[in-house]
Amino acid sequence: MSVSPARAAAFDILLRVERESSYASDLLHSPVHERLSTPDHALATELVMGVLRWRSRLDAEIATASSQPLSKLDLEILIALRLALYQFLWLDRVPQRAALHESVELVKRARKRSAAPFVNAVLRKLSAAPHANNPTSAETASPESLARTLAHPAWLVEHWTREYGLSATRQICHHNQSIPATAIRLRTPTAEEEEQLHEEGITLAPGGLLTSARRVLSGDITKTHAFRAGHIVIQDEASQLVAALVGSTVPGESAHILDCCAAPGGKTLAIADRNPSAAITAVELHPHRARLLQKRLGTHQSQSAARIQIVTADALHLPLSRPFDRVLADVPCSGTGTLARNPEIKWRLTVDDLAELPQRQLAILRSALAQVAPKGRLIYSTCSLEKEENENVVEQALSENSFRLLDCRTELDRLKAAGELTWPDLASLTRGPYLRTSPGLHPCDGFFAAILERC
Repeated sequence: MSVSPARAAAFDILLRVERESSYASDLLHSPVHERLSTPDHALATELVMGVLRWRSRLDAEIATASSQPLSKLDLEILIALRLALYQFLWLDRVPQRAALHESVELVKRARKRSAAPFVNAVLRKLSAAPHANNPTSAETASPESLARTLAHPAWLVEHWTREYGLSATRQICHHNQSIPATAIRLRTPTAEEEEQLHEEGITLAPGGLLTSARRVLSGDITKTHAFRAGHIVIQDEASQLVAALVGSTVPGESAHILDCCAAPGGKTLAIADRNPSAAITAVELHPHRARLLQKRLGTHQSQSAARIQIVTADALHLPLSRPFDRVLADVPCSGTGTLARNPEIKWRLTVDDLAELPQRQLAILRSALAQVAPKGRLIYSTCSLEKEENENVVEQALSENSFRLLDCRTELDRLKAAGELTWPDLASLTRGPYLRTSPGLHPCDGFFAAILERC
């Protein structure tokens, strides 16, 4: 029996995610897998993301049917088992027999033919066992049961419970196990009508936070003329909101704006679109990511993109000689606010990371603050839910520099008055003076932002 293209692709991607610490979303959109047919690409995406979201639940059930400890199994065997069990539990439209046999074939394809009888036996046991997928309130009544039932590391759930409470943590975990909506940003107010997206099979709904955003209800937005021409971009609404907090400089004035950690470039372009007369400097540490940033901005044949200068440099040692009116420090972070999109993060992250990451983040923030002109502003942001990477870093930097912390609520009120922000409960978007979007509460990823102004 041959292996379907979708299952073969899912198997290969999951192997690379584990072995190379790659990101599944990047691999799914790499040229080799983009050649899959639309139905096969959709199934491969479902399988990859489903296995990564529910990995600990899958492993716990596999362990009950395996004669060998999971730690002793070759990775190829474990991934084949996870793929089949995910289909047993969550894909009712897939016959169990087909899922079972294709996973056995995947093991053979991976040159683990001697393990095929073992995989077959384990999966036959699992196919006959009763399973329950829908958690009850009793199953999520404590951090431990919540972590077990909704497939999150126990230490991370306990950490969130201490910081946000059990109810909010339950919301976050439920959101992380769902398929997130695709959000786009309209680069011009008329892009939706002018491009006639409905004629290309695209159904859109208004964004949840911003008037410039739309949610994709159906259709492949990446196949549209508007996307290929750069008239619309895929960008989470929380990311769009952070770019909006950078603000708009005075039209006609030669303002200078710095984006310290620019790749992949979504915020850079959004800032440029908001500031048509400003000169933008986008800094990226890694040469290959700087090239990707250049390529991405090059697809947006517009005056905004033309005003962006890309510099390959370390944000800790910025080779810049002039001060900037606005600086965005969207620093590398744990990414715990994006687990619905990047579920592999939760299995890689450790307690030690939350001790080490803030040190680099603080160093980048110190370097970025030195670039701010008198009366200029810096926006510090992460897509992390962790206080260690957010408030603690900002407060430490403020204690060392002549800056004052502005209240993000003031900027949100300004965006609301300008008709840009549509979310009705502005108070829910802030935590003290900081911006804080919460997965499960807001229709977006979890982002943090602070606005610092040079005194």
